[in-house]
Order: sequence, then structure tokens, then C-alpha cells
Amino acid sequence: MGTEAPKNCPFCGARLAFIKKAVDAKPVVLVQDELSEVSRKNLLETLKLEMDATAIYSCMSSKSKEYELQVMFRRLACVEYVHALTCYKLLGMEIGKLGEATCSDIDMDNFHQTFDLEDRATKMYMEFAKTSTERHVKIFFAGLMQAEADHIELINGYLKGDK
Repeated sequence: MGTEAPKNCPFCGARLAFIKKAVDAKPVVLVQDELSEVSRKNLLETLKLEMDATAIYSCMSSKSKEYELQVMFRRLACVEYVHALTCYKLLGMEIGKLGEATCSDIDMDNFHQTFDLEDRATKMYMEFAKTSTERHVKIFFAGLMQAEADHIELINGYLKGDK
């Protein structure tokens, strides 16, 4: 292990500003406040999107012929699953089963689907950060918004050859 914090969390994709030493951390999942109806609705919608994204990226990973893309899509699937697990914890729900997804056999089609999914998620989480009333939920959505925007940069970088 190095002495410097990573640029992004390897598990959830959160940016450096969200990464704290354990002693200083105040994880949003440990806040026990009652959720407003708006935040509950936003978190349920997020949970569905994140579980769907996990399944879609798992599908894309399994269909790609290129090892580098298999790894990239698998990593996206893992990050999205961590986002979903956080939603389950915030909602106080038991972890559900991952559904099945279909995806293209063509990598370029999957890139376009990925861009669309991440763009929609980024915009949705920006709105949820504004409309949620609890501070810890706002922080969660702000972090998600940034992580999803980073996924768009990852895809764009790959398409431009910045692998």
C-alpha cells in the first residue's frame, strides 16, 4: 500500500474529495436519519438503475472479444454494484438478486449504450442531489454524479485511444 490516497476509490469510483482516513470518515451509510419520501423515491430509482447497470456491464464484459474491454466493463459492473449496495444500506433493505440483461455483440454499440446510460445517470443524480433533503443523501448523490461522469470520461478516453 502506498502512502498517498488514490485519485478515485477503487471500489465505488468516488473522487479524492470523498476519500478519508478511517478515523475521519463519516460514511453516509452509518447515518440513521429517517428518509424523506423524496429521498426514498430517489434512492429506489437509483437502486434500480445501478442494479440494471451492473447486469448490463456484466453482459458487455462477457461478450467483448478484447480482454481490455472485458476488464473495463467488469470494473464498471463492480463499481455500479457497490453503488447499489450503498442504496440498499441507505434504504435499510435486504440485498436483492441481480437480474439478467441483454447487450450487443458489437463493442461499439455497447460503448454507445454505456455513454447513454452514464449520461442519464449523471443528470439524474445531479437532480437527486438538489431535491433530496437529507445532507448524507445529498452527499451520496453528489459522489455518484461525479463517479458516473468519470465513467463517461473513461469511455471517451478509450474511444480516443487513451486506453
